Amino acid sequence: MQKTERLVIIGNGMAPGRALEKLFETDPGRYSVTIFNAEPRVNYDRIMLSPVLSGEKSFEDIIIHGDAWYIENQIMLYKGHKVVEIDRENRIVRSEQGATAEYDKLIIATGSVPFIIPVPGHKLAGVLSYRDLDDVHAMMLAAKARGHAVVIGGGLLGLEAAAGLINQGMTVTVLHIAPTLMERQLDPAAGYLLQKELERRGIQVITKANTKEITGTDRVEAVHLDDGTVIKADIVVMAVGIRPNSGLGKQAGLAVNRGIVVNDQMQTSDPAIYALGECAEVGGMCYGLVAPLYQQANIVAAHLGGDHGAAFVPQYTATRLKVTGIDLYSAGDFGEGEDREEIVLRDANAGVYKRLILKDDKIIGAVLYGETADGPWFFDMLKNKTDTRDMRDTLIFGQAYQGGSPLDPMAAVAALPDEAEICGCNGVCKGKITGAITAKGLTTLDGVRAHTKASASCGSCTGLVEQLLHATLGDAYNPAAVQPMCPCTEYGHDDVRRLIIAKSLKSIPAVMQELEWKTSCGCAKCRPALNYYLVADWPGEYEDDGQSRFINERVHANIQKDGTYSVVPRMWGGMTNPKELRAIADVADKFHIPAVKVTGGQRIDLLGVKKEDLPGVWADLNAAGMVSGAAYAKGLRTVKTCVGSDWCRFGTQDSTGLGIRLEKFMWGAWTPAKVKLAVSGCPRNCAEATCKDIGVVCVDSGYDIHFAGAAGLDIKPTELLCHAETEDEALEIIVALTQLYREQARYLERIYKWAKRVGTPSILANVVADRDKRRACYERFVYAQTFAQIDPWEERVNGKDAHEFAAMAEFGMPVAAE
Repeated sequence: MQKTERLVIIGNGMAPGRALEKLFETDPGRYSVTIFNAEPRVNYDRIMLSPVLSGEKSFEDIIIHGDAWYIENQIMLYKGHKVVEIDRENRIVRSEQGATAEYDKLIIATGSVPFIIPVPGHKLAGVLSYRDLDDVHAMMLAAKARGHAVVIGGGLLGLEAAAGLINQGMTVTVLHIAPTLMERQLDPAAGYLLQKELERRGIQVITKANTKEITGTDRVEAVHLDDGTVIKADIVVMAVGIRPNSGLGKQAGLAVNRGIVVNDQMQTSDPAIYALGECAEVGGMCYGLVAPLYQQANIVAAHLGGDHGAAFVPQYTATRLKVTGIDLYSAGDFGEGEDREEIVLRDANAGVYKRLILKDDKIIGAVLYGETADGPWFFDMLKNKTDTRDMRDTLIFGQAYQGGSPLDPMAAVAALPDEAEICGCNGVCKGKITGAITAKGLTTLDGVRAHTKASASCGSCTGLVEQLLHATLGDAYNPAAVQPMCPCTEYGHDDVRRLIIAKSLKSIPAVMQELEWKTSCGCAKCRPALNYYLVADWPGEYEDDGQSRFINERVHANIQKDGTYSVVPRMWGGMTNPKELRAIADVADKFHIPAVKVTGGQRIDLLGVKKEDLPGVWADLNAAGMVSGAAYAKGLRTVKTCVGSDWCRFGTQDSTGLGIRLEKFMWGAWTPAKVKLAVSGCPRNCAEATCKDIGVVCVDSGYDIHFAGAAGLDIKPTELLCHAETEDEALEIIVALTQLYREQARYLERIYKWAKRVGTPSILANVVADRDKRRACYERFVYAQTFAQIDPWEERVNGKDAHEFAAMAEFGMPVAAE
């Protein structure tokens, strides 16, 4: 179909993204779409900024529409282009950079701007807001120096910011002007429980706190309250509210009150222009939660597609707090009144509080803390004004107890009506999920997420979505289905490893026999995995099987595309000396090595070495005191360092010394996949420690230990694991973390993928929280190293595996007999 109508969208948030999805679904090809996005990036899930700040997710995890989506749908996306003018007469929009686009229909979706309290000092460096990814990056950068953070505002955003900052290692104080936290969403009892839990996590909470001023010379240093209290602050995050970003509407001469005024079809005073999202005012109200914004998006899409009957209807909304480990749900009106009744359940030991507010036997409000599974059920009854008289005695116990005794949870979820909301983040009802499961043949949680977005954001509805899968598919749904490690076996990696230990299997033939392998000798997938598991699980007892390794590990060098090899000698912590450099130069000359390159890991790579020359090259490097750099290995590759306190005027600790110590301690260890470390001497992070498998950032108070980064095919910043006060403690934590990875990860699974699979809380419990478990991991690694720290180059110089390096025989044409 010829695209004849021009649709221009100002803003690239969740609401316009949803509108386009719906429009492409119902009327594909009708519009040529141009988007101006003030942010320099694609569309992402703003609901998930809090997990990004806390380190639980990366930006890549929260992208809704990647670049490929825009290309596939032929959308012209201007990234980093803030629109400054709408010319309604000529129907043209213009960006700050001068880019223009003509429109037939225009959508304004400019969102909101944070409200900054105009107290003295509010413009000082270090005063931040919390609305977009740039704000999150600013907070994460500030958190690298640790220090003190003050969050002004104890509402939803403020508390999520506070939780994220304390996870990043800062000391956090929350200031809230009301007597209890989240007073718009919670009653005082739930607010008390929430404050108690936050304080247990180390967050100081001050209520009835009125900020008088923010002080500092060049940047923030303290926050002063009107009662005379002074709180030290290195950053101040203001999370006290938002206001619609309606400036463009005013510039264009549209009707504007608080927001850009629209009718119930989301049209502004100019019928060719729509507004939706936080910048729009419909029926005298501006909305900030995702459910009504998605409803607006669906209406705009319908209207653009020719359905003029769709209209916005105000709906109740529910609130969840997206802080790991805190279960909180509220909906409706929970204020007190003479015509209202309440049902309350408290379990002090379990930390559970439930309160239902009823009027004329119908739920008008619900507050749940500590146990929130019945939130969607209560919310559905609230929206439908369900009469509760027949279930009054058991109502507070939830859906499963209707009838006086617990019911099967599958029956409970099956009983929900199709219009019941399952995923509040993305506004997905039960009927859409079950319909997609049936129509598209979905059998997995990931499939449902991909096609409906249910459970794809905060994940709090995951249990309900899994129950719907079970209820719809019956026994065909198997969430625990194991992927076999290869066609040779029915067992997955985890089961194979568990059984190797449980059955004391100490050879590859023993594993294949006892676990009933389908082939006689295995394959290229399972043999290297089994060899690694046996090496790691039975140090000193299992003899490494070289023929079960890939070529690079068999010959201890990396094969190149022309059949030659590269040789990388180890340089401890990236340090070298004239003797080593002379040896490298002499080797390059002696063996006519064509290329010598400095690597990104602070090593020197000799490229183009013939296979038969490898033992000679190694012998000369050994003579200079150099050992294999393991650049080919599923093991410790490098520990990159900066010059640290020895030479740098910003250095806080001896980063080079720690890097050398780590590398000398850990070299030789085999791991499921390659492992790269780095140690930076200060938060300027010159060694790029925050994209490594394990990284250390030195600070004045010690060592911040990071892990689970990636900088290859996948790009992922590290997560902050913990803080160590001494070098010895840092080494023990890093070694224990590596050993846990060696014991738990699947073969070829990088640290960041392992961490995502097993979960950061599990890793913290074993490496940080429990000192005995940490020490046990550390000691198992130390024991394994007594068998691992043997230089493979020296072994082969002395004749081991000599057959690998023998030159191939050359055969000439036979001479014909005369």
